[in-house]
Amino acid sequence: MADPVRLGAADAGELLTLQRAAFVTEARAHRSFDLPPLVETLGELTAVLSDPEVVTWGIRESGRLVASVRIRLRGEVGEVGRLVVAPDRQGAGLGSALMKAAEDRLPPEVRVLRLFTGELSEGPLRLYARLGYVETGRTPEGDYQLVHFEKRIS
Repeated sequence: MADPVRLGAADAGELLTLQRAAFVTEARAHRSFDLPPLVETLGELTAVLSDPEVVTWGIRESGRLVASVRIRLRGEVGEVGRLVVAPDRQGAGLGSALMKAAEDRLPPEVRVLRLFTGELSEGPLRLYARLGYVETGRTPEGDYQLVHFEKRIS
């Protein structure tokens, strides 16, 4: 696997394409194509990638962006969001490797990571449990629930 690279505003178009492709599976599972990653605009994503409180990492293979994750830094808490892997590369370990690499690159003051996913997202639910994230609760989101996770890091 290639080393993750930091993504910025210049990567917004390519990242938006990857994000939309990756979240179609989740949208089908949850019977909703209104998921935030699918309706986020290019302008909104560019703003997020320009935000100094957000770090976004990506993996490129032969120049193509195939995986990405973003973490919003809030003091001791890192809010993990938008872990995406290209549909044709899912199951190859890119999500796990990217999450571990992102955790290793966090500022030292970050002590806990938090994230959520839909209750019908079987792959992500298994991935987060395998990476040491612990379920902390559930909140309703239309016809399904969001599953919240947390991981303490040293």
